[in-house]
Amino acid sequence: MAENEYKPQTNFIREIIKEDIKNSKYGGRVHTRFPPEPNGYLHIGHAKSICLNFGLASEFGGLCNLRFDDTNPTKEEVEYVESIKNDVRWLGFDWGDRLFYASDYFDQLYQYAVQLIKFGNAYVCDLSPQEIRDYRGTLTEPGKESPYRKRSVGENLDLFERMRAGEFEEGFRTLRAKIDMKAGNLNMRDPVIYRILKATHHRTGDKWCIYPMYDFAHCISDSIERITHSICTMEFEDHRPLYDWFLDQLGIYHPQQIEFARLNLSYTLLSKRKLIELVERGYVRGWDDPRMPTLSGLRRRGYTTESIRDFCERIGVAKRESLVDIALLEHCLREDLNKRSPRVMAVLRPLKVVIVNYPDDLLEEMEAINNPEDPGMGTRKVPFSRVIYIEKDDFREEPPKKFYRLAPGREIRLRYAYFIKCVDFIKDEKTGEVIELHCTYDAATKGGDAPDKRKVKATLHWISAAHALEAEIRLYEHLFTKENPGDLEEGQDFKVYINPNSLITLKSCYIEPTLRNTEPGDFYQFERLGYFCVDPDTINGKLVFNRTVTLKDTWAKIEKMQKGK
Repeated sequence: MAENEYKPQTNFIREIIKEDIKNSKYGGRVHTRFPPEPNGYLHIGHAKSICLNFGLASEFGGLCNLRFDDTNPTKEEVEYVESIKNDVRWLGFDWGDRLFYASDYFDQLYQYAVQLIKFGNAYVCDLSPQEIRDYRGTLTEPGKESPYRKRSVGENLDLFERMRAGEFEEGFRTLRAKIDMKAGNLNMRDPVIYRILKATHHRTGDKWCIYPMYDFAHCISDSIERITHSICTMEFEDHRPLYDWFLDQLGIYHPQQIEFARLNLSYTLLSKRKLIELVERGYVRGWDDPRMPTLSGLRRRGYTTESIRDFCERIGVAKRESLVDIALLEHCLREDLNKRSPRVMAVLRPLKVVIVNYPDDLLEEMEAINNPEDPGMGTRKVPFSRVIYIEKDDFREEPPKKFYRLAPGREIRLRYAYFIKCVDFIKDEKTGEVIELHCTYDAATKGGDAPDKRKVKATLHWISAAHALEAEIRLYEHLFTKENPGDLEEGQDFKVYINPNSLITLKSCYIEPTLRNTEPGDFYQFERLGYFCVDPDTINGKLVFNRTVTLKDTWAKIEKMQKGK
């Protein structure tokens, strides 16, 4: 889906913007921004914000900036900056020449802080971070004023300049706004504006040893860029009075902050702190591990831009938080892949089948349909020979009731090929496991239909043993076993809910030879098995596939039941 194909969906933010345009607020302009902190990789929750901010700007003929709120050099890296830019582009959005950083404004931010001091609205405080927390009070008890709150303007200006010059150690002094220590909103109880951090910044180097706090830098950056609608998630609702206070006290251009509910996805964690812990402690293989909810992880798993944008559209925008069923995300993916994925055959857990009455030296090429949803994708030739592989699960020595696949004396259809009947099998002498089937074929059933119109109850996929390509297949499941791993009782560790079967790696799987020259990122439907994509680990002739999603669609069943009611 291209950017100009964004499908507007009615929501309260759209209605606010429409009313603002009608009343010529901000001169009828619409200018949004996506403002990530470069201290981690973007996840599916960020995709909702990206689609909302860029989508609304596009819909109303406005602009959207990409701005990095890089005010904490101890946690920010160039790697994160580049990954974020790649993710926004991958989702189909372009910020043009409007790439900005809060660090672009450090000089201006410093001058605005000086201005607050001169107005008597900020002071240098010597309380330690713990003392600041103790003095802050609680939701039911007012805070206590700092003993340094009554310093003169001149003393504050001198101390703040010395903070900038690096004269004091980290944590020794801060610059705080002078607001109201009895305010019902704890964010208004003299919040810290600047702290001392003797750390090298990824863009400004060692020029600064004091850095602005997010709340101070964010609203002023919005103002400098002349943003009209500063759209953020609900956790910033209590910060809005502070956002407004800074801008009002400084008397500068004032955007409108609007909050919406963040995305919560079942069986998924979207806490950046917890995602960092998963990466750094080795519970996953990195930020792009296909089990991660990061956009790079979803991309590596095989998710498409179109499916994620469709998902963000469907979940809508609301004020109240809720838990979205991950089945909806998977449904959006299946709908997209079903239309575009070539069909191929692969055998993940191979069982050898010898067709005893098939000539040893005969090789046939069976015509297979590439995608029944799109006849324009044409057909391909798949080799067939005397020895093939089928899935182990497709045979039972003693078939249970309603098992219609292969069993002793039973006939089934091989996809695009022949009817075969099991006449014998061989077991491993030590384990008793069936390791080889002997079958006969009916030459008259080529293509999969019998001239006498007899029916079979199962059609199996297969791979010619002589032509099979060996591959490693990685089967992914939800990373967590708990539906809402973020909703824990005090003292509980989210890591106890990590799914031990979230990754199962199968070696010596077989795929059809048409995939010999496939490239990382290519996606396919393995018939009867699910949707798979080629992993970047596919190098030097080694083929590695990730299962993106199974064929089973629980969300489609839910929708069908709802419509039935």
